Amino acid sequence: MPTKRGISMKAIIRKLSVSFVVFLAGSFCAFNAAAQCGTGAGDGHSTMNNASSMLSRSVPLPTSAKTPFLQSSNEQGESSVSIVGFWHVKFTSEGTKLPPIPDGAVVDMGFAQWHSDHTEILNSSRPPVIGSFCLGVWAKAGPSTYALNHFALSFNPDGSFQGVANIHENVTLSADGDSYSGSFSIDQYDTQLNLLAHIVGNITATRITVNTKPTDLF
Repeated sequence: MPTKRGISMKAIIRKLSVSFVVFLAGSFCAFNAAAQCGTGAGDGHSTMNNASSMLSRSVPLPTSAKTPFLQSSNEQGESSVSIVGFWHVKFTSEGTKLPPIPDGAVVDMGFAQWHSDHTEILNSSRPPVIGSFCLGVWAKAGPSTYALNHFALSFNPDGSFQGVANIHENVTLSADGDSYSGSFSIDQYDTQLNLLAHIVGNITATRITVNTKPTDLF
């Protein structure tokens, strides 16, 4: 004869089993009803197609990783390439009067990254003691053209703070997205915001990819 404990356990297991079967049946009916929404109940192919469609809509599709330089549709304009990425940049003086710098002289170069959130960072070739990192924000100014507003903290060789530098760039991306060029200005201020230097000229940049070698840049 089974004990009261045994009868109680069997009853619990039986109730759980029945509840599980009812849950499965209800879930299947709900899914089947949703899949048949708007179609004839006897149309098996339509039911499966609608079910597949519902499942595909419930899972967000990731952005393709094969086109890393594409812009979102509201920023494309006439071009499908983006300035977002890693660049080797060079600043060449042209028309600088304060202080006088010969045309064609390279005043700076380095590595820049333009980010999809419209921020930018530059690792300049300036000695770290006087400031080699600076940050900026960018906006699309037209088809394949971009404007950058960029700030840097500058220091004297003895480590004392010199002041803020403000860099502006207006550049145009090439059709293939592998380079850009344009104009720049660098305004260096002292701690009282007196203008110490106004350097202007041309900027060029080459995109860096996973296959880029140092000999491709220098």
